[in-house]
Amino acid sequence: MNEKKNHNLICPYHKKCGGCQLLNMSYEEQLSHKMALEIKLLGKFCRVQEIIGMDNPYRYRNKSQYAFGSVNNKTVAGIYQSSTHKIVDIEKCLLTDPKADEICLIVKKLLKSFKLKPYDEKTGQGFLRHLLVKTAYNSGEIMVVLVTGKAEFPKKRSFINALIKACPEITTVVQNVNNKFTSMVLGDKSEVLYGDGKITEELCGLKFRISPKAFYQINPIQTEILYKKALEFADFKGTEEIIDAYCGTGTIGLIASRSVNRVIGVEINKDAVKDAKENAKLNGIENVEFYANDAGKFMVALSEEKHKIDAVIMDPARAGADIPFLSSLVKLAPEKVVYVSCNPETLARDLHYLTRRGYKVKKIQPVDMFPHTDHVETVCLLLRKQ
Repeated sequence: MNEKKNHNLICPYHKKCGGCQLLNMSYEEQLSHKMALEIKLLGKFCRVQEIIGMDNPYRYRNKSQYAFGSVNNKTVAGIYQSSTHKIVDIEKCLLTDPKADEICLIVKKLLKSFKLKPYDEKTGQGFLRHLLVKTAYNSGEIMVVLVTGKAEFPKKRSFINALIKACPEITTVVQNVNNKFTSMVLGDKSEVLYGDGKITEELCGLKFRISPKAFYQINPIQTEILYKKALEFADFKGTEEIIDAYCGTGTIGLIASRSVNRVIGVEINKDAVKDAKENAKLNGIENVEFYANDAGKFMVALSEEKHKIDAVIMDPARAGADIPFLSSLVKLAPEKVVYVSCNPETLARDLHYLTRRGYKVKKIQPVDMFPHTDHVETVCLLLRKQ
């Protein structure tokens, strides 16, 4: 069903959950709302191109997290109510992959049949704390991560066999142990219980291995549009040497590698860099190097060596780039900067810094990566003034 026009779809959890801030608007109204925000924050830099929306803005999330708890001795599973630690018991979410919701219900039933309790972080008693499901949109592979409060897993083999029997599409199962009093879902220790602990996804003609902790954009349809737009803006000629800053598991840098001479990916997270190197090998890409380092310090070192970089692609977290990074970018002085942002407010702040230090904004393209929420992704092209 194409649900774009059907904005009267009722979500029974909308008022309790708070995850979909814009669900009371039609999808067309949501796009207008986001477009107005982009123009307000970014229109002073250059014309903002029309936001790219989705044909079917539902069930787009490839990563689903469910918190487990107990209410009146009944197991509940869902997401935390906005600004609280209270779990909203959810059977179907309008944003998640239907298979993830199905797996959550299966796990709830299995807990009951195996006489396992949800984990209580106050008492440290119980078993299952969170369920994480990652689904690969193009390959169909599914990862299930059982986040437990303790390493002990009663009747582990029987439980996993029952889970796979109930949902044969699952390709790997991982147990992750998190016994800390924290808002972080995943702990430090993991054990692969079924499959090889990763799933493979395809994006822009390349394959990417996704581990439990690996960051990967949650909307596969719009991610392809976003990255293609970023490379269209960059307009590489094939001779360039570029930096992919905040490169994560290497997605955009590896995609760009086919259009340039050399890519240097920089990421502070060592696990992500390990995944990025594996992804390069998986795709037979040899003109990319990945470094586990602070991107700002790395670029300062390159500038001091008088190393010429033609372009920088940057995709920071919601907080945007910090001053040390931006000052290192100005010092390195690439001809082009392609800024991919998930927060127009911090993007506006960072553009203000760069446009006062030798750069001009040439193109701005919003992409609706997160329908029904107030988040919006933006790709922006800056050129160094001559």
